[in-house]
Amino acid sequence: MINMELNVSGVGMLMHIYDDIEPLIPSLVSYFSSMISDTIFFTMCRQLLQMFLAIIFFHCSEYILAISIHGKNNVTLKSLLISKNYVLAMVFSLIEYLVEIYFFPELKERWLLSNIGLAMVVFGEIIRKLAIITAGRSFTHLIKIHHEEHHVLIRHGVYRYLRHPSYCGFLIWSVGTQIMVCNPLSTLAFAFVVWRFFQQRIPYEEFFLRQFFGLEYEEYTDQTFSGIPFIK
Repeated sequence: MINMELNVSGVGMLMHIYDDIEPLIPSLVSYFSSMISDTIFFTMCRQLLQMFLAIIFFHCSEYILAISIHGKNNVTLKSLLISKNYVLAMVFSLIEYLVEIYFFPELKERWLLSNIGLAMVVFGEIIRKLAIITAGRSFTHLIKIHHEEHHVLIRHGVYRYLRHPSYCGFLIWSVGTQIMVCNPLSTLAFAFVVWRFFQQRIPYEEFFLRQFFGLEYEEYTDQTFSGIPFIK
């Protein structure tokens, strides 16, 4: 329905970080390949590639869908959903991964767990993209505080069961990225931070939805789950 409003200043920060580390990549690859076994090196390459592809696809598809629904002139880079805090979280998860694969390589060899994380990433993406496509013009990345003519209450498709399927999809996706690379600390941190964000955001958003749709929305909330565990 309505998604997260995130500060896009992180885009510049992300590009700056990449520019700084890009010349070091060949040296880092050579270093790690000489310090760890071929099996662990293969594990590292596969898991990190999966995570990077998941992140790139998620953010680019968000932006492309926003343009296709609302038009290029009505979409800003905020639809990439990249903030400074988000970039820092991803950098932390990368550091955790590199430290753990060096000191505790057996931790990353849990392929059943890693594949469960991959499945969560795919499932989360599907739920979120279905939510965006189903809502159409009623979906925005910013909470609307004024009712617009094209903003209607969506109650079909995934919205028949979940009031905030896009949030549900993002929670599953974000936690899945960390399970996929077997990052225990980041898995717990991502789960808590994302859940806490939605715990604060959903009541605020639903306050305005009740203003827009009145008893119709009250009835809708009685029939559906918010999409986020432990949040009514």
